[in-house]
This record gives sequence, C-alpha cells and structure tokens, in this order.
Amino acid sequence: VAGENFDQSPLRRTFKSKVLAHYPQNIEWNPFDQDAVNMLCMPKGLSFRTQADNRDPQLHSFIITREDGSRTYGFVLTFYEEVTSKQICTAMQTLYQMHNAEQYSSVCASSSCSMDSLASSVDEGDATSLAKLQRYNSYDISRDTLYVSKCICLITPLPFMQACKKFLIQLYKAVTSQQPPPLPLESYIHNILYEVPLPPPGRSLKFYGVYEPIICQRPGPNELPLSDYPLREVFELLGLENLVQVFTCVLLEMQILLYSQ
Repeated sequence: VAGENFDQSPLRRTFKSKVLAHYPQNIEWNPFDQDAVNMLCMPKGLSFRTQADNRDPQLHSFIITREDGSRTYGFVLTFYEEVTSKQICTAMQTLYQMHNAEQYSSVCASSSCSMDSLASSVDEGDATSLAKLQRYNSYDISRDTLYVSKCICLITPLPFMQACKKFLIQLYKAVTSQQPPPLPLESYIHNILYEVPLPPPGRSLKFYGVYEPIICQRPGPNELPLSDYPLREVFELLGLENLVQVFTCVLLEMQILLYSQ
C-alpha cells in the first residue's frame, strides 16, 4: 500500500506502482530515470476499480527538469485493465473482509452494543450509512470484476502534446480492440521511437500512427516557443478572473503555486 491510507476502503486505497517495461533501454543524452517517471506517471500510485466504477482513460503530462536546465516532456494515458490473477482478486476480497470487520466493530463500539445485538441497538443513521458503505463500496469475488490502473507513456524532447495524445489513444485502441491493427504493436512503437524524426524548425511533419495519420508542427526560430496545450481547458479549469490574476502575477514576477488533484 502506498502511504498511510488504511482508513480508506480497499478500493479507495492506492498501492505501490512500478515500471513494467521501457524502450529503448538507454539513451546517452536522455538517461531513463525510473523512479521519477514512475512517480510522475502515477502520482497517486496504483488503484483498483470494479465494473461499477468509472474507468474512462485519462491523459496527463509532466516535465522532468534536470540540474543543467534541460527538459524532457512526458505524456501519459492511464487506463484500467481486468485483473486476471486469482491471487490478487482473493487478496482484495480478504482486505474487504478485514475492513468490513473493523467498520462493524467501530459502529458497534460507538453505539455501545455487543456484536450479537448490532442490528437492534445501532441507531438508524449508523445502520443506514453502514449499509450504504457495504453496498456501494464493496468487492465480492464471485460477483464483481476487478480492474487495475495501467499507464502507457511517451517521453519526448519537445512538448508535442496533441501528437503524443493521438498516438497514445490509437495505441490504446489497438490494445483493447477486438480487431487487431494490420501490423504488430511493436512495429508502431519501433516506428515512433526510431523512424519518426523531429520536424525541422518552422516545418510540419506528418507520420502514420496506428490507425490514422498524425501531424505535428514546430515553430520557427523567430516564432513563439512551442505551446501545444489547449487554452480553452485553462479557462475552463481556472475561470476568467483567476486566469487574469495568475497572468498578472506572472507579469509582476511573483511566486505562484498551483495545487490540484
């Protein structure tokens, strides 16, 4: 378990994650920092869900800034896949049995009752909340399907967000689709790692993803730096007044801290 979150029910806890594979194994100018990438890909750790929970894929990005000021950019697609290990499913069931026993004991203790007379002496509010907890936040190995979070990530020297996002989504579709793509998945990964060059400054580059072509554009020397992030999302997240205030703070060279989920 990652962190001290044992008060949470097992499906609301986060667990320690790890890097399963990365390609290529090593690049001289960009050594792979396994701990940093692991933490930035899954900042909250590994999480579990059931068929009753929302499991829509989520995309986020990060920046690794080294001591010399150089930057690399990461783009991450997080999705959920079914847990096929019987051992993990059994462990989750056991965690829930232990958690429910603790909840049962705490409700009983707060109502000054014995274990045998819980139903008759727990007040209606506690009984209702306990019933809701067990109904909506539970796991039954014989009835529920368990899912676990997983990430695919692209690390790039420039922030081509839209191109990376499209490639990751296409790769995810290829992994989950009933109809496999024309070529093996390794072919598409090899292509983007070794055969797709950076576009020259001031030029656009069109390359083929898994299903559809992808275009990325690099600003020229006299243009503003590459900013491939949609401004609309910033306005939606912060609101107009907050954004104007942040922009004012930037112009006044004030220190700014953004804190979010």
